[in-house]
Amino acid sequence: MRNFKEESELNVLNHSCAHLLAQAVKHLYPQAKFWVGPVVEEGFYYDIDLGDKSLTDEDIPKIESEMKKLAKDGKYIVREEISKSEALEKFKDDEYKLDLINRMDEEETVISCYTQGDFTDLCRGPHVPSTKELKNFKLVKFSGAYWKGDAKNKMLQRIYGVCFPTKEELENHLAELEEAKERDHRKLGKDLGIFMFADLVGKGLPMWLPNGFILRHTLVEYITEKELKLGYQHVMTPSLGNVDLYKTSGHWDHYKDDMFPKMELDNEAYVLRPMNCPHHMMIYKNFLHSYRDLPIRLAEIANDFRYEASGACCGIERTRAFTQNDSHIFCTPEQIEEEISGVIDLILDVYKDFGFENYKFRLSLRDKENTEKYFGNDELWEKSEKALRKILKARNVEYYEAEGEAAFYGPKIDVQVKSAIGHDVSLSTVQLDYQLPERFELEYINEEGKKERPVVIHRAILGSLDRFVAFLLEETKGILPVWLAPTQVYIIPVNDEYHLEYAKKIEEELKKQNFRVELDDRNEKLSYKMRESQMRKIPVTLILGDDEKEGNYISYRLFGSRETTRVEMAEFIDFLRK
Repeated sequence: MRNFKEESELNVLNHSCAHLLAQAVKHLYPQAKFWVGPVVEEGFYYDIDLGDKSLTDEDIPKIESEMKKLAKDGKYIVREEISKSEALEKFKDDEYKLDLINRMDEEETVISCYTQGDFTDLCRGPHVPSTKELKNFKLVKFSGAYWKGDAKNKMLQRIYGVCFPTKEELENHLAELEEAKERDHRKLGKDLGIFMFADLVGKGLPMWLPNGFILRHTLVEYITEKELKLGYQHVMTPSLGNVDLYKTSGHWDHYKDDMFPKMELDNEAYVLRPMNCPHHMMIYKNFLHSYRDLPIRLAEIANDFRYEASGACCGIERTRAFTQNDSHIFCTPEQIEEEISGVIDLILDVYKDFGFENYKFRLSLRDKENTEKYFGNDELWEKSEKALRKILKARNVEYYEAEGEAAFYGPKIDVQVKSAIGHDVSLSTVQLDYQLPERFELEYINEEGKKERPVVIHRAILGSLDRFVAFLLEETKGILPVWLAPTQVYIIPVNDEYHLEYAKKIEEELKKQNFRVELDDRNEKLSYKMRESQMRKIPVTLILGDDEKEGNYISYRLFGSRETTRVEMAEFIDFLRK
């Protein structure tokens, strides 16, 4: 999807349309007062105080109709510059505009306003010349939004919209939005029985339903098998730790605002862990290591907890409780390039298995203008960043650099994917860390019999399993491949009285072969059962009638196809395995 914020033409057009929205709202609801109406990546919005009025679905067409009248009228949009005192007088009855004016820099003596017909709004601009250029718009949704994003403040009405230069571009975009709705993992997760949320359990705390558990379990088996073959050793550590553990690691000073509050127990303070590296540092430290032992690759499928703001939580893409496919590689400085290159190989191998193509490598560096949020010295940071840059260039991997995206203890390589509904998310990561080995005083005995510090490589391939499933659902539109599908084969007897016994025989045989099978023996019409299979996006459906029973055949239909194929049982099992 196009980025309204970055494309200059769309930016100006949508900011102007936000003013058109405000003018229409003011006509329909004279009591309305306005906070801000910025352009964002997906279009524009305006936060509005409508007094006691709450918007309903019926209000949006009325507002659109008024906007169309105003656009057709084609009033010129005129810029005016006034002093701060004039602005305070002009907007004296609007506490929201007064707040904006009073927060402006004292040096900002000239304030600009834009007027179109009977409506004037405070704004830096720029704008299109006339409202007649704002004909191709659509209001796409509305919601509540706290003033200044603070839950202690009043709830305002936020209306979102989009505007394009042409009708064709608008229609194409609306079609993309409809497609995105169908792909939204929150909808798919509910429709397919993958996960659920409940306010009584808590915001951002997903519960995985039986179908979701099968999906997650299959992913865990998949990545664990790959890791074990590559020499990773899996461990299990507790989901909480002593606060002193996180003070040692530095997370308490640099990350505690994103952690759940500490719990006081038996004169000790504990905290739910936001990540697993401190635990893995302690496992490494539990043994004496020689250079011959390295690299040591510790891996864990670990439950972690982060105190995300409720407004930042997004389905299972961003949650307060999640599971990471995590690992820490302890190696010598000489092994860094080979180990990180091996991690990149694993990432590419996994992405090939899933058919992921729309991704980019990002070299995430520290912000050199704001170094207080990182620890360690400049020399180590330069050394780490240089090493990662060298590896990416040696691998001939296309990448871009992003300052300020590093972890507080070191730079990293992130793999950024664009989800089917337009979200830019990090799936995989590999991070180079000289700092934690120093803080935990980790050691190994080198070839000369002297103690040395190892280097730690943090890496996550599937990343958060929750986020990975969200991305996977949106990529596939919920049409999962056979090996991942919670139900792989759906069996429908044409007539329960005559064909059920044969259907049960087929079910039993397939289960013996370790396929996930469901037999629909409900007293419903064949068409109803077929529709059920399609709605649940089950990969393979068997239709068993007289011909199948008498000839000992299987007739199957793949999801989304109207073509039915008849084969013998052995051939069908071979087909499923492939």
